[in-house]
Amino acid sequence: MHMKKVSWQLAIIFLAGLVVGILLLSEQSVESNPITTPEPVRGGNYTEALVGSLQRLNPLLDYYNQTDRDINRLIFSQLVRFDERGIPNPELAANWGVSEDGTVYNLVLQEGAKWHDGQPVTAQDVVFTVEMLRSDNDVVPADLQEFWDTVEVEALDETHLQFRLPEPFSPFIDYLTFGVIPEHLLGDQTFDQMIDAGFNIEPVGSGPYRFGGVIADDGVIQGVQLVAYEDYFGEKPFIQEIIFRFYPDGQSALQAYREGLVQGIQSIGEDILPDVLAEEGLSVYTGRRPELALVMFNLKNPEYAFLQDSDLRQALLQGLNRQYMVDRVLNGQAIIANGVIFPETWAYYEETPQVAFDREAAKEALSQAGYKIDEETGIRSKDGVVLRFTLLHPDTDTHRRIAEVIQDNWLELGVDVALQAVPYDELISDYLETRSFQAVLVDLNLSRSPDPDPYPFWDQVQATGGQNYSQWDNRIASEYLEQARTETDMAERTRIYRSFQVVFAREMPALPLYYPVYTYAVDRAVGGVQMGPLFDPSDRFATVLEWHLATRTGEAAQAKASPAP
Repeated sequence: MHMKKVSWQLAIIFLAGLVVGILLLSEQSVESNPITTPEPVRGGNYTEALVGSLQRLNPLLDYYNQTDRDINRLIFSQLVRFDERGIPNPELAANWGVSEDGTVYNLVLQEGAKWHDGQPVTAQDVVFTVEMLRSDNDVVPADLQEFWDTVEVEALDETHLQFRLPEPFSPFIDYLTFGVIPEHLLGDQTFDQMIDAGFNIEPVGSGPYRFGGVIADDGVIQGVQLVAYEDYFGEKPFIQEIIFRFYPDGQSALQAYREGLVQGIQSIGEDILPDVLAEEGLSVYTGRRPELALVMFNLKNPEYAFLQDSDLRQALLQGLNRQYMVDRVLNGQAIIANGVIFPETWAYYEETPQVAFDREAAKEALSQAGYKIDEETGIRSKDGVVLRFTLLHPDTDTHRRIAEVIQDNWLELGVDVALQAVPYDELISDYLETRSFQAVLVDLNLSRSPDPDPYPFWDQVQATGGQNYSQWDNRIASEYLEQARTETDMAERTRIYRSFQVVFAREMPALPLYYPVYTYAVDRAVGGVQMGPLFDPSDRFATVLEWHLATRTGEAAQAKASPAP
């Protein structure tokens, strides 16, 4: 963290009597005015602008609607929550244990957990939720349905349940972050019936806030009101009412703030970022998104065998001005990436080499590796093979601009790169999955996946038919990834992932570019707001129980204004 340097000037007082007098006055002042720390008090309401619209307030139906997911975060409880470092913490599950062979997980639910209608939350509610997750439907992602099909779950009694896995799988806790739904209200419905159930607009959860009602205008839902749940099993929130209002875009949300209708804005895009930064009353919070932009190479394409040269790949990374990409193309809304495991998480190796932009050093490295410049074309070659290939990129303006920076940077090194824009769906189905590419600019989106587990993208087994699109074939790295998937001790997993990152940095099978960031704004009148790295934008509410609109110092209460609903 950047700290301001403070220059202190010392006043020297030579009159002893004056010094004694000052000390006596100071002692009296301390005795009569003891130092107190303002304490938050309960009360008030907070209103936030969400860019989007309401669909269904049901955690099993919110995979494709961030607006629903933000609201559900406060209404429904999950068995576990992950902190910003990716470490699981108890929520609805008070604690859990894992068998020695890593195939059995026993969980105990929080004592006294209740649904918002007063009914107790039971282990059978969890079993019912899992049964719905793995039922045949078009809403829950197919890979998630397939995963739950392999897991046995049993309610041992009202508060104890057991999950049995076919084989050890240490990222399993990742899968316990689903919002639990009440069997006593939905148990008589199929998944298809649940999609259209009235429950989705009058939800009953077990989270810190209960559904208070919708805010409508001419029959159109304009917002949702949530009220602090008085029987919540955990720490009670300070803010008694949270209101979400829906807006079509960032400009409308910002205007609503200026008119005093809201105190927070869900997401700050490039279109309103300069204006938001100029608002004196707004505090802006930034956190790393669970996304990584990188250049992948096809390491098994025989026509471009030079891409298998790790020295070449290292030089290509060194020749990329990634800071320029962040500053000029992304307007500062990203962090330079040095690896494929997110920084600030428990698995990240702090000593991962940071490759700085150095064009001259990159040129020298290419020359040392035998790639010579052709005086006429300015392009390098080795053994008659010219350094020329095509870089695919998603067909968006931002990706095009990033690709153009890459193209220019590499041309400076003597590497000729042609660009080809492809719609994202086609990029995956026609090029990545078929391995029909030379190089590609892609984004890995690992939202809602706090466990690092790089196995799907870099293990040998995944090179055919899996997501190891680069087809990186490194036995040592694969052994590390396979060991980490079965090891339940976090300290040992940390050591294994550190070793993997060392191998990846040495081989550099793909070039990490940057991690995008999420930007959020809340009025300065709202206290207690904190935001670290995110695994989903709804994680901005990780500390919502500590948010407050009023403080008390001694006998005096300092009330802070909040807009009316």
